[in-house]
Amino acid sequence: MKRKSILFLALLSMFAVNAQWKPQGDKIKTKWAEQVDAKKPLPEYPRPIMERSQWKNLNGLWNYAIQEFGKTAPSKYDGQILVPFAAESSLSGVMKEVGAKNELWYETNFSIESGWNGKNILLHFGAVDWKTEVFINDIKVGSHTGGYTPFSFDITPFIQKGKNQKLVVKVWDPSNDGPQPRGKQVKNPEGIWYTPVTGIWQTVWIEPVNAKNITELKTTPNIDQNTISIKADINGAEKGDLVEISVFDGGKEIAKEKAVVGESNDIVLNNPKLWSPESPFLYQTKVRLISKNKVVDEVKSYFAMRKISSKRDENGIMRMQLNNKDYFQFGPLDQGWWPDGLYTAPTDEALKYDIIKTKELGFNMIRKHVKVEPERWYTHCDQLGILVWQDMPSGDDQPIWQNTKYFTGTELQRSAKSEEIYRKEWKEIMDHLYSYPSIVVWVPFNEAWGQFKTVEITEWTKNHDPSRLTNSSSGGNHFQTGDILDLHNYPGPEMYLYDARRVTVLGEYGGIGLPLEGHLWRANDNWGYVKFKNEAEVTAEYIKYAKILKNYVKTGFSAAVYTQTTDVEGEVNGFMTYDRKIDKMDFKAVNNINSEVINALNH
Repeated sequence: MKRKSILFLALLSMFAVNAQWKPQGDKIKTKWAEQVDAKKPLPEYPRPIMERSQWKNLNGLWNYAIQEFGKTAPSKYDGQILVPFAAESSLSGVMKEVGAKNELWYETNFSIESGWNGKNILLHFGAVDWKTEVFINDIKVGSHTGGYTPFSFDITPFIQKGKNQKLVVKVWDPSNDGPQPRGKQVKNPEGIWYTPVTGIWQTVWIEPVNAKNITELKTTPNIDQNTISIKADINGAEKGDLVEISVFDGGKEIAKEKAVVGESNDIVLNNPKLWSPESPFLYQTKVRLISKNKVVDEVKSYFAMRKISSKRDENGIMRMQLNNKDYFQFGPLDQGWWPDGLYTAPTDEALKYDIIKTKELGFNMIRKHVKVEPERWYTHCDQLGILVWQDMPSGDDQPIWQNTKYFTGTELQRSAKSEEIYRKEWKEIMDHLYSYPSIVVWVPFNEAWGQFKTVEITEWTKNHDPSRLTNSSSGGNHFQTGDILDLHNYPGPEMYLYDARRVTVLGEYGGIGLPLEGHLWRANDNWGYVKFKNEAEVTAEYIKYAKILKNYVKTGFSAAVYTQTTDVEGEVNGFMTYDRKIDKMDFKAVNNINSEVINALNH
């Protein structure tokens, strides 16, 4: 009887929590919106490439207040917000605009697990857009700028014994009033521009570590030498401390190496299994920090043996190569937006869904457009086998765009502050994502949005990570720098420029629109490059363009990106509706023609 009443009370409290919170507004939603549990939204481990066994998720209902910029902490809050959904999203339960004149305040309480005594406690934020200040028990413990990368603080000295800890977070985000990277967010969304995203939009969590701990892993495969180089960054290391790495194929240990802290472990693998979209094999690893013969930290990770490069083919055309073979990369432009969560997918299943559908369409690549995803997204790409072109989220201004010729104008002059923000955030994004094997191309600029010092930034990007290709400026402004010349043409494919010294790609084309009633963000004023009336017409048009593209593969295109994965807000040119409830083309027919395009290179 007692067990029944405990169960009843637990259910009652769950209903109470969910009763306080509900998605706001009357916009369309995905089917996953109904699966969001206000007690445990996004409960999955947020950093699968460096996993510890002990951690605690702080997502859930927090107090929030929106108040004028520059005020002290609120004495009372406006209500509750579901973390980690941005304040403007339906799933946050708030759905209010914050804007540059206001700050968003959060407050919650959390407890430290009893088994964590004597440990250092790290407080992690997956991503918060844009400027964040963090307070523990009324003490400011740190701040961070940047909307796309994780950050953490060691909050051990500020933990109070034996009680709940108070966490307050203050966020300011100027949206398009500021020069900071913001991607497609604008105050007044229209056409290809979308709703602003303010505040916490990825998981908040804590974990216990020893004073000496592993902070980061940097893995670099070299398939030409059959080696994997793994470098662990260590906090608090002393002379004589060691890093030990075990490599597993399935459950079987196939290699084990030790190196002193600060050195990389270069592990030789006999006959390594290569990773590709057709065979996405991942090696598992266990990384241990050893001090005075004792294991003081241990994390689980993984890596892939793969190589991305470019090489001239027998016809003199520069081709992209995967694992030293010519490989045509073909995929959709993927914005990563959700009608219910905006920047944040409602569930992990939803996050994975778009990648699964992309594979179903026969693509082998995704261009992640002016947005960075949560880490789990990249792990899903690693596991499912999809190549990723990673854009830098754009910001600042666009004074002049020339896309049909090499640039002849005067480049944007960013302010010193704006340039400093760009460099800091782009470096942080590249460093953060370095070890995800699915990422094969960095894209610092898109269509001249905020584009400045192109040659310098491109060379700097290339030097920062020579293991990947750099696509200097997707869609122009074009300079003869980096590994790739990237053309945009709507609606059909066209090769109006060609570079014999670099890889030439079609970085955007298509945009075939089909508005479907009942699945629209806006009832009218919907936007596509060309519009049709039904699935058959849209599929036929897609196939028509793919056939043109196939001919261009022979004559010089080495990759192509079709716009786009889903409808987004006012854009109706997706393979799927924005709510992901309807596939708008015949996926089998698309898969067939896509396979023909990809294979055109080798036939």
